[in-house]
Amino acid sequence: MALIRREEPTLPPLDTQKKAQTHTILGPESVFEGKLTFQGAVRIDGKFNGSIFTEDTLVVGEKAVVEAEIHAGTLILNGTVRGNIYAKKVLELQAPAKLYGDVETESLIVQKGVIFQGSCRMENLGTAKEKIRVVTKQDQPAMA
Repeated sequence: MALIRREEPTLPPLDTQKKAQTHTILGPESVFEGKLTFQGAVRIDGKFNGSIFTEDTLVVGEKAVVEAEIHAGTLILNGTVRGNIYAKKVLELQAPAKLYGDVETESLIVQKGVIFQGSCRMENLGTAKEKIRVVTKQDQPAMA
């Protein structure tokens, strides 16, 4: 009978006060296109193109290239992102991060050496979104 041992991949520690346990990793050689929705923490070290939705934590690694609209609870950015970011709790830009897009967040942390080209909005974030009503399939009238 064969014995199989699973070893967890090791990642360099994040330079942040809020270290999240990473549940999923898109490695350096990965290329992903589409819509990514998840719970828990995800780290992207490869290339991603599309949209990302989570209430939890997204970590973009130093060599990652992400072209996406990102909706996250917490976003820790070390790599390159082209697209708008909506971080419900915190957006942390750590050197050598590059961000090309607009930001909406409650809290923004920017380290020296970061490139940020865009605008930032941090006030009255919930007012416009509270008026949006989500329509479910059950709410839609039946078609005859």
